[in-house]
Amino acid sequence: MSVFKQPTPVTALPAFTTPVLGVIGTSGSGKTTLLTWLVEQLAGQGLRVNIIKHSHHDIELEPPRKDSARLRMAGAAEVMIASPYRVAIMQELRGAPEPSLAEHLARLSPADLTLVEGYKWEPLPKLEVYRPSVGKPALYPDDANIVAVASDIARPEGVAASVIWLDLNRPEQVLAWIASYLV
Repeated sequence: MSVFKQPTPVTALPAFTTPVLGVIGTSGSGKTTLLTWLVEQLAGQGLRVNIIKHSHHDIELEPPRKDSARLRMAGAAEVMIASPYRVAIMQELRGAPEPSLAEHLARLSPADLTLVEGYKWEPLPKLEVYRPSVGKPALYPDDANIVAVASDIARPEGVAASVIWLDLNRPEQVLAWIASYLV
């Protein structure tokens, strides 16, 4: 497994053996498009990549008529669906607090890299996907954990020297930057 040279964020999640990188940005900035391309490239190089995607919406992964959904709705705390093709675990919170990112990370299988989409508030190294044309302000000026920005504009004056600026229109540049951590 590769060694991840994590920058030192203001505060950090507990140490994990798998490197973790947050990918954040406003809605419509292109996070999922970039992540999809990056995962294809990294997996194509033989790396094992995990993804955690946070959603503020309810998640329905199965039709209500399926056995697993019926069992979950009957009161099961967790339902695991297993097949020769994939495994899914659905956990019903039933009013309990949402598990932390650290708890989610601890449940994942080992990987060379875990990319986290969302969780803007978490203290982990982050890549911001920033498109000014979306009409929302950049996050990097107010988040010391943002170590790199992928944008479709040139680096603005006054951006901290410690923030790496990447060309969003050249995703191979973002891939190379990520690979530089996996040395």
